[in-house]
Amino acid sequence: MLNLNHSSEYITVKRERVLSWLSEHVPQSRIDHILRVEQMAVELAEHHRQNVEKAAMSGLMHDLAKYFKPAKLLEMARVEGLEIDPVMELHPHLLHADVSAIVARDTFGVQDEEVLQAIANHTLGRPEMTELSCIVFLADSIEPGRGDTPELQALRQMSYQNLSQAVWRTCDYSLKFLIETHCLIHPRTIATRNWFLNWVKSKHHSPHMLK
Repeated sequence: MLNLNHSSEYITVKRERVLSWLSEHVPQSRIDHILRVEQMAVELAEHHRQNVEKAAMSGLMHDLAKYFKPAKLLEMARVEGLEIDPVMELHPHLLHADVSAIVARDTFGVQDEEVLQAIANHTLGRPEMTELSCIVFLADSIEPGRGDTPELQALRQMSYQNLSQAVWRTCDYSLKFLIETHCLIHPRTIATRNWFLNWVKSKHHSPHMLK
């Protein structure tokens, strides 16, 4: 059960308003996933001494645009001036993270850039992500509803030990799946994996990444 000491911004966002909006735009199974991501993001934020309310906000709103039609995703991305590469043209659903951040800003008035970036980065990641972005990226990838394989169990444990290592290991896990299922791989997933792998190797003595 989510338990937060609500900050003024989180009250302004009005969690119940977001949940009401979600109930009209995504199926219940997706809401269940969103709530699990929100909860896991909060737990990881608490463990890593990050802002819990920002983690909750990011988790709650990370999939706002998940069920937008491809044409709408592309249109909103173009209006925003986002880079749309050939992989995204072929698979516009990859834009749902960036578009979810637009919805969080324009519909729910979220102004915190770190929260918006955490929402935007939750699918493909990004080199040099903040710890908040790492937390939401991981929470989305390894929340309990994703399964209970030995690989996922190891990634969950790693997420509490070392965020940077967990990010690149999770990228490896995703890349393996994409290769086995013959899916296109977005370059940003590889760039994210390489950056965090290099960071861990060069800063192996540090339990955390750069702020």
